[in-house]
Amino acid sequence: MRMKETDTRDFGASAVNVIAQGTQLQGNMVTASDCRIDGILRGNIESKAKIIVGRSGVVEGNIKCANIDIEGSVKAESLLVTELTSLKATANLIGNIETGKISIEPGAEFSGNCKMRNNRPVGPQTNPQPERK
Repeated sequence: MRMKETDTRDFGASAVNVIAQGTQLQGNMVTASDCRIDGILRGNIESKAKIIVGRSGVVEGNIKCANIDIEGSVKAESLLVTELTSLKATANLIGNIETGKISIEPGAEFSGNCKMRNNRPVGPQTNPQPERK
């Protein structure tokens, strides 16, 4: 009997992962591409791309990604976003955020701390030194 070979094609960052409404997953997820969550995920997520938590989406776990749009519910001890965190009007976020930029629409609920990081490289010193005599 011949064994079926495993499909090793590289779909790259153009593929989108979807956790549909009505789906419940428990465990950690690592992906290089975008991810949309409309179901329930109990576990940590790490993505090199964008995560969208839809209106019906629930995430209970830490998140690390490049960008995130939250319309649903997120409960995370740590939310690390290198670029933009966007909390839509229907968002409910409990947890601490470390992000490059943040956008919060009126109506969004957020309970936690937020630390903004400036990713620009440090330039030459702009404060002139006093002249010594």
